[in-house]
Amino acid sequence: MSEYKYYLVEKKPPLAWVYLNRPEKKNAMNPPAWLESPAVFADLDNDPDIRAIVLAAKGPGFCAGIDLVEMSGFVSEIADQNQKGGTKWKFIPKIYQLQETMTCIERCRKPVIAAVHGICIGAGLDMITACDIRLCSEDAVFSLREAAVGFVADVGVLQRIPHIVGQGYARELAYRANNITAKRAKEILLVNEVYKDQATLMKEAEAMALEIAGNSPLAVQASKVVLNYGIGKTVDDGLKYVASMSANIVPSDDLFEAFTAFSEKRKPRFTGK
Repeated sequence: MSEYKYYLVEKKPPLAWVYLNRPEKKNAMNPPAWLESPAVFADLDNDPDIRAIVLAAKGPGFCAGIDLVEMSGFVSEIADQNQKGGTKWKFIPKIYQLQETMTCIERCRKPVIAAVHGICIGAGLDMITACDIRLCSEDAVFSLREAAVGFVADVGVLQRIPHIVGQGYARELAYRANNITAKRAKEILLVNEVYKDQATLMKEAEAMALEIAGNSPLAVQASKVVLNYGIGKTVDDGLKYVASMSANIVPSDDLFEAFTAFSEKRKPRFTGK
């Protein structure tokens, strides 16, 4: 088990569990939440024993969003009344750094399943849109909240959520900044499945992660890379990219193991080699 100030990481190969772990503050994202995420997911990306990741949270809910009080020191430019070029020039790199908190999840080659219970608003929604798959319990509440507090969501949700729910629903969520239920989240495809309670949610998230982990790591991870590349590209661009990716990973020990297992009528034992 590796502990950070904000995250709790439990490695149970072939799975890893990453918990938002500030329950006394409803997992509101303070500076460690934003700064530790890249190291967490880089470590899991580079760990050959980990094949899938579940992102969940301790406490009564997933995430209450950004901790504006604690983040005020990190992004002090927001409160600067003298908004001249020099102030803004310093602010832009900080926004890039905050964006990396979410982008590192998308860039991690291991599939990441978000398991959401309770509130998931603002920065919490930003985070789960960078995940591969989203699951939730019936008590989950989602909100793209930024417009309600006076700023544009600038760390990735506006770029990612249209590819998940479509432009119409994305714009409705962004403009209204209202709460939506788990049922509504399922209707607009924000989440794949809704479960009756947190215990069932965690059990089903683990089952899905284990099913993913049972497949060829090379094939699963290459699929994620290809799917990420294809966003915003033409079909022809994607086809050329996947041809190169396929040529790079074939043949492999996993491919030969699949053939052998099929002939021997048994489940394959993939090594990712």
